[in-house]
Amino acid sequence: MYDDVLVPTDGSDTIAETLTHGLPIAVANDATVHALYVVDSRITAAGGEENSPSVERSLEADGRDAVTAVDERASAAGLETVTEVRKGTPAKTILEYADEQDIDLVVIGTKGKSPREKVTSLGSVSERVVDNASIPVFVVRDPDKTTAN
Repeated sequence: MYDDVLVPTDGSDTIAETLTHGLPIAVANDATVHALYVVDSRITAAGGEENSPSVERSLEADGRDAVTAVDERASAAGLETVTEVRKGTPAKTILEYADEQDIDLVVIGTKGKSPREKVTSLGSVSERVVDNASIPVFVVRDPDKTTAN
């Protein structure tokens, strides 16, 4: 059913819980796990012309570390992996990657932001992926983060 499972990562601690739920799905389907980190072009642009290259290099290094962490866990579970670091707007780039790679399932973590946090951070990447995906999306909420409605 799922031959290719995409696990986007931002390098945060949320990925551990995301993988706890996502890797068994991949194992059960003998799926390839795709680890994707998106260097947010809005952040590099905000750094200005002078600082943008160093900010971008730093974020790319963070991205390599983040996809390596996913690769290590997936490989330890006996799964084939693909890792990639791309530049762009996170939700849009995740959806483009999913389309390009014929991904069957996206397993994405969420930090469970409050409505106020969503406004100040321009919304939730996981929400945008869910709202715009043409494939199933499994959202894993960070159990340590709760919000009041």
